[in-house]
Amino acid sequence: MTGPAGSAGPIAATTGPADPGPSGRVPGTTASAGARPGTADLAGGGLARRATADPLFRLVAHALEAAHGRPPAAVWSAPYAFRLGSPGLVAAAGWPTAAAAAARDDGLVRLSSLGHPADSCDLPLTLSGPLPDAPAWAVRPYTVLRALARAGYGRGGTDLHVQGSLTGAAGLATAEPADCAVALAVADVHSAAGGRPDRVFLARLLAGAVPEGDDGLRRAVFHARPGRALLLGARPRRRRYVAFDPAASGSRLVLMAVRGEAADRPRELARAVSCARRAGVLSAWPPGQRPGRSLLMLLPETRLAAVRSAVAEDFRGRDRPVPRFLNIAVAGAARREE
Repeated sequence: MTGPAGSAGPIAATTGPADPGPSGRVPGTTASAGARPGTADLAGGGLARRATADPLFRLVAHALEAAHGRPPAAVWSAPYAFRLGSPGLVAAAGWPTAAAAAARDDGLVRLSSLGHPADSCDLPLTLSGPLPDAPAWAVRPYTVLRALARAGYGRGGTDLHVQGSLTGAAGLATAEPADCAVALAVADVHSAAGGRPDRVFLARLLAGAVPEGDDGLRRAVFHARPGRALLLGARPRRRRYVAFDPAASGSRLVLMAVRGEAADRPRELARAVSCARRAGVLSAWPPGQRPGRSLLMLLPETRLAAVRSAVAEDFRGRDRPVPRFLNIAVAGAARREE
């Protein structure tokens, strides 16, 4: 098998063994919920005060408590994901989105995000009919919560806080990791003690609830492995992987995103890639199904500084905003932050 965009590189022609993947309970049983924090809430809220925890997860746990007056019962992280140049391969990036959740029993959904500090909202959870009036950012998580409730997760309501480590300007899809983080956190806090969300079931649920999303990226979020790419053609519960570890072969995987007006981005991105190739980039490809503001680039580690310098020099010389560069590590799947 060849590397991205046909280049030989760190994708090995080996496949991993069949992998049953993480699974949990069938939906339908919910943990007891209420307006006051219980034992599970206090366990999740402990992240906010744990000095050794990742700052993003501490922040999310604290933000839910600050916004809604109670600590989370669970905090989940979900990686941003990307497609490879070779068809049918996806992987996860070492940058997370996080969701903190606590169960309710009064049919109310309370949503907040540090990305939208003035647009927190309290909404009635309805299973059908028109969506309630909500800020634009909250429509998609509410849609996911409604689909989860119809499936038996969280009909009593949920307090939810969502926060990403990247914005859309970075060039990776932001909606799919947020969908997955929300689904995992909400399913977790509304399951019986000791249960774990069924990721295959949640992937199917999200595909129906938000069909405009990229199902391949969601599968990467749910099932990725460090240093591996997931092959999408396999059956959902019998996953197969191929090696994809740029660092192990002395390479770098870098995301380059152009700035400026949307109409100018295709032309500017093409020019940036042309500069990068002359400076040593081996291959470049879009991280999603549709062209956008960014490309992933595979290059020798020794050429990273030269590539960045060449692109920056060209753009500064034309008085254009210099593209953003983001190093990408090939990471593992979504997980519960303990």
